[in-house]
Formats: sequence, structure tokens, C-alpha cells
Amino acid sequence: MLNVRRSNIEIIADMLRVGNNGNGAGKTEIMYSANMSYAQIQKYLAFLMDQDLINKIQVGNPSIKYHVTDKGNKLLKNIEDIMEMLGLEEGIDF
Repeated sequence: MLNVRRSNIEIIADMLRVGNNGNGAGKTEIMYSANMSYAQIQKYLAFLMDQDLINKIQVGNPSIKYHVTDKGNKLLKNIEDIMEMLGLEEGIDF
């Protein structure tokens, strides 16, 4: 198997999966679960919020959770459907 970097779409899907548990997820949880650096998480969270794919919810002081929106759930479902159709559920193995 080749050492293949994840695409932006795969990273976004990983982030949406983490925040799609009903309770949302904190930044640290998303960062570790999606195997991202702090710089990456900052960039991707800003993008996902700008696209209305996640919402930032204040749940305490200073606790913040990120919740997947309906639009984000729809995108995640579409990404997973495409990956399944292409046989890429387990990752790319050329």
C-alpha cells in the first residue's frame, strides 16, 4: 500500500463524523479523533463554519462544542455514499 495523504474531502468527512454524535464535539476531541494538527483544525473549522456545515455552540465558560448542521449531515452522507460506490471505504489501496 502506498503512503497516501488524506484529501481535503476525507479530512472534512472525518471531522463531520466526530461532531455528528448528537452532543457535538470540542476542538481537542475533533483534532485528536481526526488526526489533525492545531493549524489544520483552525483552518478547517473556519471553513466548515463559513459553509454552514457546523455550528459553534457555547456550552459553558470557556467550553465550546461544534455541532454538525443538517447541511453538514447531508454532505457527510454524500461523501460516504461516493466512497462506498468507488470501493474506498477502507482507504485507497493501489
